[in-house]
Amino acid sequence: MPPRTFDLNRRSLVRGAAILGGGAAISSLLPSWALSASPGILSTLPTLSGEDIKLTIGHTPITIDGKQSHAVTINGTVPGPLLRLKEGQRVRIAVTNTLDEDTSIHWHGLLVPFQMDGVPGVSFPGIPPGQTFVYEFPVIQSGTYWYHSHSGLQEAEGHYAPIVIEPADADPVSADREHVVVLADHSEMHPHLIFKRLKQQGGVFNYQRQTIAGLLAGKDQTLAERIEWAKMLMDPTDISDVTGAVQTFLINGHGPKDNWTGIFTPGERVRLRFINAAAQMIFNVRIPGLKLTVVAADGQNVRPVEVDEFQIGNAETYDVIVQPAEDRAYTLVSEAIDRSGMGRATLAPRLGMTAPVPPLRERPILTMKDMGMDMSAHSGMSGMDHSSMPAMDHSNMPGMDHSSMAGMDHSAMAPSQPSTMAGMDHGGMAGMASSAPPGMAPPRSRGSDVMGDMGGMSMNMLDYSKAPQIKKGPGVQMIAPMPMDRTGEPGLGLESVGHRVLVYKDLIALAPNPDQRPPDRALDIRLTGNMERFMWGFDGWKFSENPPPYSFRTGERVRITLINDSMMTHPIHLHGHFFELVHGPVGFMPRKHTVNVAPGGKVSFDITAEAGDWAFHCHMLYHMHAGMFQVFKVRPMQGAAA
Repeated sequence: MPPRTFDLNRRSLVRGAAILGGGAAISSLLPSWALSASPGILSTLPTLSGEDIKLTIGHTPITIDGKQSHAVTINGTVPGPLLRLKEGQRVRIAVTNTLDEDTSIHWHGLLVPFQMDGVPGVSFPGIPPGQTFVYEFPVIQSGTYWYHSHSGLQEAEGHYAPIVIEPADADPVSADREHVVVLADHSEMHPHLIFKRLKQQGGVFNYQRQTIAGLLAGKDQTLAERIEWAKMLMDPTDISDVTGAVQTFLINGHGPKDNWTGIFTPGERVRLRFINAAAQMIFNVRIPGLKLTVVAADGQNVRPVEVDEFQIGNAETYDVIVQPAEDRAYTLVSEAIDRSGMGRATLAPRLGMTAPVPPLRERPILTMKDMGMDMSAHSGMSGMDHSSMPAMDHSNMPGMDHSSMAGMDHSAMAPSQPSTMAGMDHGGMAGMASSAPPGMAPPRSRGSDVMGDMGGMSMNMLDYSKAPQIKKGPGVQMIAPMPMDRTGEPGLGLESVGHRVLVYKDLIALAPNPDQRPPDRALDIRLTGNMERFMWGFDGWKFSENPPPYSFRTGERVRITLINDSMMTHPIHLHGHFFELVHGPVGFMPRKHTVNVAPGGKVSFDITAEAGDWAFHCHMLYHMHAGMFQVFKVRPMQGAAA
């Protein structure tokens, strides 16, 4: 079968302009699948497929919400062309670089030989200007994935695109129509300037800080809470480093004013393949008036779970089924985690229909729990004013020193069983109503987030004895005193939204896990940073400091626990592997390639190490660029490091 090429000739552009009702298609240079009023890729819309595919990386002017901007594009479009492949095929993808700098493509979530993984300096040297590199690999999986640059900050400039792989056998998810929904962020400010400003001034793009006027009006933190946080030099509104102040949030390359529209017929089951290709923003996704049935996470099928909203970290993918019964439009919302803006699109029976766009919700405020200091989680005294507690040095409390657990074989601990019933408590998280499903907890009472002076003693926020593997230095601002598993929580700002929100513990694999052996050993990795100086790393190391890689033996099972010693959510991605989150029925733990680690939280997962050198990093691009990057070095059993 000859490959279908992506040809933006005059005829296709004119046809696109007619669909959009104007010249926007020409200026936006969108691929056909992303055009507004797309009937769904199960129709005859052109895609790139076959065994031989050609991609060209270059500079292209684009228009978003009526404003001209610049992008690094794949075949001249943002997002790039959809690759539609088939499980079991082999593919050769020739990538030509027309930039004046090196480029690359990483096939995010695809299990490929490490030489084809596309990470310069780790798995290959990169693609120099004017040259072509041919990626060739077998397609051994199915589902929703994406591809993007792993060179510099090109991903933030538009170098990303979706992948859909059809299963070799019958798809267990039935749908009458489907749409790919690529969420992204775009800034007219060059990403290198954004990074420079982040290094120059902490919170430079945070325009939602607390004010005296807000205090007098009874908003946000009380005076006592503000004094407590000021003592610790912490900003409870520092949610996302790069905000809507300098970003526009896109859906399929369209800004909120452009309003991408996907067509449906009332009564159809519509599959929406969500991909978060944003450089720096985590999104909260909902479609007011429609229930969302989650059927896949990171390309892997899960037992269906019905929710009203889900949080999607950078690089995660979720497939959901919606079934709009009415002949009306619905607004699709991708709201920034810090509520600094939103992406907006429409699902409608016909072009030109719109639905009300909900206002931005109140931005979240970080709490002591996000520092890893949730006293109630350990004492069961939720809601108490902890300032009345007697003086204690919590670093010496029996059972609280997690460093003493470093040598434990956590594989002996049985995974918790998640609840799939809407009214059950997911994880028993303190601070939430004991019987409230995720998203339905009552709001936290104002003034309840005060620790007080504790009789002259203070919680040690930099106790290296709790994490002896951490390299001391200015890149470590805090060490979470009491990190806890927060995978049963709905995500920052979604605790009390008043409807059902997806949590990781809802996810149960549809098919049995391919490797059900218990772990051979356990490894803790700390996510460290200094938010004021914008320094990020693993175990206190920036990648530029040339830390030793994490070493594994081919085929060994390892339980890895990520511990977030910062007050920011980090979506952590491991190349070349799927890992099993440690919950759910044994043998059916959810498999993912990227996981959000909540502030002050921890996440455990099991991997089966695959031979090669694999990138391991935060998928917030500016965090990775600042040093939150490492390598998993996997070698044959003989001669490998322990």
